[in-house]
Amino acid sequence: MISTTTKHLNFHAVPDQRFLILYTGGTIGMRVNDKGVLEPFDFDQFVDLIPELQQFHYNFSVCSFDQLIDSADMDATHWLRIANTIAQNYREYDGFIVLQGTDTMAYAASGVSFLLENCKKPVVFTGAQLPIGAIRNDARKNVISAIEIAASRNNGVPLLQEVAIFFDETLIRGNRARKVQSTQLDAFRSENYPVLAQAGVTVAFNEAALLRPQGEFKVYAQLSEDVVLLKLYPGIRANDVACVLNQKTIKGVVLETFGAGNAPTNSDLLHTLKQFIATGGVVVNVSQCHGGQVMQKLYQTGNKLSEIGVLSGDDMTAEAAFAKLLFVLANVEKGDVEKCFSQSLRGEMG
Repeated sequence: MISTTTKHLNFHAVPDQRFLILYTGGTIGMRVNDKGVLEPFDFDQFVDLIPELQQFHYNFSVCSFDQLIDSADMDATHWLRIANTIAQNYREYDGFIVLQGTDTMAYAASGVSFLLENCKKPVVFTGAQLPIGAIRNDARKNVISAIEIAASRNNGVPLLQEVAIFFDETLIRGNRARKVQSTQLDAFRSENYPVLAQAGVTVAFNEAALLRPQGEFKVYAQLSEDVVLLKLYPGIRANDVACVLNQKTIKGVVLETFGAGNAPTNSDLLHTLKQFIATGGVVVNVSQCHGGQVMQKLYQTGNKLSEIGVLSGDDMTAEAAFAKLLFVLANVEKGDVEKCFSQSLRGEMG
């Protein structure tokens, strides 16, 4: 169980809105100590580092994992914890800001998006390439803008009603994002879907691109642990793939293929995949390309995957497909898996 500590920042007796800020770890929460080494800062200093919080007419609760996690160490258990924290506080707060490391943020935002069904409140992931304790940093701006976005309303209704990532002036659907930069501040891109908002002098929302969920809010409490992400490469051998698929615990594979969903026509490789599917395994095909989509029947090399039962991931990112397969295998009946993957659940495809 991942424990948390919460600090309440009640600046106003009657605030306009209340927000929960959840800090999981990562660069954004670091400061440089006297020895020049990055270390997590004490969240009692949160207001000192972002004094602008007091200028909003909002109250905040800052919830921090007691054991902070580098995003490289985050896995599905942490996504479940984030989703559960939001669900437990869903009625009490008007929106949620999740602070975490950028390396696996696209995976986490994707995973949380599937766990939160019909989420009608803003959930904004953000982070930073430079720590908040540094003199020059992008952390403070990202947090302030994320709050402004979460607070945006139209006739009292949140403009954002989904899980999103805000980074360097751009708001992206969480399950459409990919990290594409390790040293520049514009770290994330959404190649197959329009951005949700752009933060300049004002925040300009692309309202036509925003989700408008219907139905009752629901949180799911399970994700599979039995999925692997396998990237094809020229000359890949069937034996190498078999070493992965023959593990008894593996139930699903996200296969990163070439171009529009193509794979080598090596008969041994196809037989290995076919055998895995025949024994109940699920294989989803996504493209290694950042943009575009899988069209398995366009070329013979892709059509052979269709013939053996590989499911098309359409225009999903590998991160979203991986998170979706974790979600589907844990929460959908076996006979409904193919149907589930052919439709968009949280705006992740199509």
